[in-house]
Parts: sequence; C-alpha cells; structure tokens
Amino acid sequence: MTRFTTGAAALGLMLGILAPIPAGAWERGEVDVLAVLPDVTPGVQSSVEGLTVGPDGNIYVPTFGFNTKGAISGNAVLFVISPNGNVLRKVTIQNSSPHMLGLAFNPFNSDLLVLDFGAGNVLKVDPRTGASSVCAGPIANSGLNALTFDRSGNAYVSDSFNGVIWKVPPNCGSYSAWSSDPLLGNGAGALTPPFGANGVEFNTAGTTLFVANTAFHQIIQIPFNKNGTAGKASIFITGINAPDGIAVDRYDNIWICANQEDEIVVIDKTGKVIAKRGDFRGIGQDGIARGFLFPASLAFGIDGASVYVSNLTLFLPYAGAEPAIDSAWTLAVKAYTVSKIPAIIPPFPDRDGR
Repeated sequence: MTRFTTGAAALGLMLGILAPIPAGAWERGEVDVLAVLPDVTPGVQSSVEGLTVGPDGNIYVPTFGFNTKGAISGNAVLFVISPNGNVLRKVTIQNSSPHMLGLAFNPFNSDLLVLDFGAGNVLKVDPRTGASSVCAGPIANSGLNALTFDRSGNAYVSDSFNGVIWKVPPNCGSYSAWSSDPLLGNGAGALTPPFGANGVEFNTAGTTLFVANTAFHQIIQIPFNKNGTAGKASIFITGINAPDGIAVDRYDNIWICANQEDEIVVIDKTGKVIAKRGDFRGIGQDGIARGFLFPASLAFGIDGASVYVSNLTLFLPYAGAEPAIDSAWTLAVKAYTVSKIPAIIPPFPDRDGR
C-alpha cells in the first residue's frame, strides 16, 4: 500500500511504444505472475495484501490470514521474493495475529514496520528472523491498513475503521491522531468493501498526503502544513471502484489499485485518468488467477522498471462484509499470487492526439 523510492521508480516511467490500438481504447498490457506463494503451513494457504519493496530490491509480503475456507489461525508469515520471482524465504512473524496488512521500511533507520490488523498494533519486525516488538499500540477498534513516511521518518498509518490517520514517530513508543477528518470514514461499515482510509502516499514535494477511501470510492487529499500538522481534507477525485493501495511516481501521477475493478488506474496530478493497466482474465486449471483478482497493494521496483502488485483475492463475506462483484471468483482460487507489470504509461490516442 505504499511505494519504495519514488526517484528510483521514475527510471522506468516512460511512454510505451505499442502497436496501434482503436481510438479511445486503453492499452492494458499483460499481467505476469511474479510468484505463486507457498503454503503457510502444510496444506494451509493464505491470501496476502500488504506489499513493499525493500532497500535490497526484494519484495516483502505478509499473510492476511484468509483463504477459501475462511480465517486461519496462528502467527502471520512474511514472504520475501526476489525481483525475478523466487521465494527466497518465509519467516514467521513472532507475537503476531494471523492478519497483517501494510508494511514499509523506514528510509531513515531501515526499520521494517508491519501493521497487525488483527491485534491493532504497529509492529517492528526483523525481516530475517521474524522477531517482532510493538512499535505503537494497541489501538482500540482499529483497522490498521497502510502506512508511509514523511521526510523526518514519521510514519502515517491509515485506520480504515476509525477513519483516522495515526502518526508514529521514528523511535516508536507512541502514536497520535494526525487527521480524523470525516472524509476518512467508512460509512459506518454500510458500504462494500467496508474500509474507509486505506492506501496512503505523499506527493513528491511532501506537501500533500493522498488517502484512498475504499468504501466511498474516493481519493482524499490532506495538506501537510509546514509545522507538520494536517490541513483540511478534501476530495481529490471520486468514482474509482474501491481504491486500495496507492503509489506516486516522480511526475506526481498516482497509481491506484482498484480492487473491485481488478485493474490499476493511473491519474495525473490534476486527477485525470491517463492509464488503466491490467484486468481479470479468469482462473486457470491450476487454480491460479490470470491477471489481477482483488489487487490490493503496489510498489515500484528499485530499478523503476516494474510495478509489483499483491492479489488479495478475498471472499468478502469471510471478513464480515457483503459480497462484491469478484467475490464468487475468489472461491475458485487454489493458490495466491503476486503480480508484476511494466512501469509504463502507454500513449492514449484521444489524449495524445493520435
């Protein structure tokens, strides 16, 4: 639900040179399976949502703790995947619930923070051993979802149930409500998917925090005041079908996981859609989704050439929500995946005058 190093990501952002396409049509491109994730324990698999790219270039993905039979038990697991798709290791996140969401490395001290959705804690996790300690929390009745960092190393954590952006200092140990604007709420759980504040990311100047509100299908913008406080939130755009994880490139384009449209939507800094990438193309005989199925988090590779995407593939009724348009498909999945697409914005005929 956050990016790693906007500047590096920019190296791969370019206009694609593609075959002619019909006027006004999106060139969605292909979605490659980067990795099929192994069992958490023998015979037990888990969906994944949070995803980040580490300073070593590897992709880090923790388990969300649901599969086609419902919730699983035990501690969560962290998968570490190489850029070429090899699962390098899986480590148990000690003293955790089964249900992890967002994670990111603090660029100032290299700490890996992982959000324990099930326990309401922000955890500091050793990515090699899985040893963990509570950085902040527990936060009551929370739905800790995604996080990002400002230029001083403070973490900003979205809470999908309380409708709050929490601020956690670099040295951990405390937290405070940075913004609790009503635009961050989830409609009291009446909407599907029932998550308010979700993906979070700053613009390149660090002057605005963008927040995806999944339930209301909106991207919210919150000014970042010079003294570090939050300005008044406002709606930046609306109408994206269940926006989830977001990432920002060096041109201030926002890449958005539309989790119920099974696509990545790219909007420019004015809020105009300039690309749609990927789609759902069914379930193979091997039980693996083709394309995206409930894409939830995305991050640029450190070489800037690729975007990695987690497929949550969640049957929403298992999480206490009403079924959504792709819910039935999720029950046919036999293995969970991380996808990969090129970090390319193709030319759009009507937009580019072609």
